[in-house]
Amino acid sequence: MRLDAHQHFWKYNPAQHVWMTDDMAVLRRDYLPDELQPLLRAAGFDGTIAVQARQMIEETEWLLQLAGEHDYIQGVVGWVDLQSPSVRTQLEKFSRHPKLVGVRHVVHDEPDDDFMLRPEFRRGIGQLPEFDLTYDLLLFPKHLPVAAKLVAEFPQQRFVLDHIAKPAIRDGLVSPWREDLRRLAEFPNVCCKLSGLVTEAPWKQWRPEQFHPYLEVVLSAFGPERVMIGSDWPVCTLSADYTTTMNIVFHHLRQYPAAVREQALGGNCARFYGIKN
Repeated sequence: MRLDAHQHFWKYNPAQHVWMTDDMAVLRRDYLPDELQPLLRAAGFDGTIAVQARQMIEETEWLLQLAGEHDYIQGVVGWVDLQSPSVRTQLEKFSRHPKLVGVRHVVHDEPDDDFMLRPEFRRGIGQLPEFDLTYDLLLFPKHLPVAAKLVAEFPQQRFVLDHIAKPAIRDGLVSPWREDLRRLAEFPNVCCKLSGLVTEAPWKQWRPEQFHPYLEVVLSAFGPERVMIGSDWPVCTLSADYTTTMNIVFHHLRQYPAAVREQALGGNCARFYGIKN
């Protein structure tokens, strides 16, 4: 089973999607499951993981509703208030749904670079293993050392790094992202999504070879057994269409045996998120 490990749905609301700036006008409309399904099928994918785009309980409820209506949505990475004293109640409620596989917080938008080390946040992270839920790390490169501290504290928690931590591909910068990413990869409970590359490059003006050094760093650090392909659709459409975005990783993985490629194209994602079928 091939799985897209990272994409989003939304009904556009300017008050709730304030991160969509004027130069992101293509995103300022509804993106819903009926639009994604034919794109997945054309690219040879069987299912997807829908990831939160709004930091509100209603987002998790809505994504789980969509997952209940569309079989190809194999899992949902939702949002709960990990800092709330009532986070356990939220986790108890949502974990009853079989398609809730993890949670995420938009850490890279927090003004405090050490946000993940706050006692309240760490208390919330500490409750996730009991509910068999993963945690998606949405970071900028500057947050990688902080993430390593967090991950070290919770060796039983499964973490996955979104968008390879958004390195400065458009500027061709590799360090210190490379060194910090390697240190994070030393922890066996961390995986990495091969996603979000096209939006960190010059939009619609990139060349495929610009991504090679970054993909090599990630695959060398994590190994092909701890990476998973993700489109970041529809955000990717700022810079490339769905198929073109996925082909960047497809082509780079050709250096590996077929069985290894298939793990990166779905098997690793299914294992990490606990997708059974």
